[in-house]
Amino acid sequence: MLLQAGIFGIKNNGIALAVELVILFLVVIYLALVYWTYADARRRIADPMLIGCATVASLFPFVGTIVYMIIRPPEYLDDVRERELEMQAAEARLAELGYHLCPHCDYEVERDFLRCPNCMRKLKDPCQNCGKPLDPMWKVCPYCEAEVGQIQAAPRRARRRRDGATGVEQPVAGSAGLVERGGFEAPAERGGPAAP
Repeated sequence: MLLQAGIFGIKNNGIALAVELVILFLVVIYLALVYWTYADARRRIADPMLIGCATVASLFPFVGTIVYMIIRPPEYLDDVRERELEMQAAEARLAELGYHLCPHCDYEVERDFLRCPNCMRKLKDPCQNCGKPLDPMWKVCPYCEAEVGQIQAAPRRARRRRDGATGVEQPVAGSAGLVERGGFEAPAERGGPAAP
């Protein structure tokens, strides 16, 4: 009766069997961890390339799976989708109630505010004709029926020319007899130079 040498040169059959069972157990655990990493990555990651990278990383015995468990996304994709749907439903309910938030600072604003009173950012543009707030998607103002894309021409401002000798401002030809005085336009006096 010759005793066969087992793994690692162990001659005792009982100990050799125990070592072989431990090695078999470790191989089964290793393969199970590779499969678990793949299955878990499919539930947490949307990108197939990242799923493949996580699975390949788990091929490094035990260490790859531990690294994956540290850096994996904290939520399942189904949970993320469910949370986003709940948020959209809540936003829809709030919109029906007339509750609006500033998209920049989440401060409560009214639907006709042109600027946020908290962060002072522009929320909507006013109508050029009536001044009411306009939705960016509108093509026509619903209040005054003016087309939104057209900007009305502003009245021309009079230009000034200062006479070098007297230091008096005079209207320039073509300015329709208007002279700017103190920040506003006023009619020029006929027959003489305009007052400063």
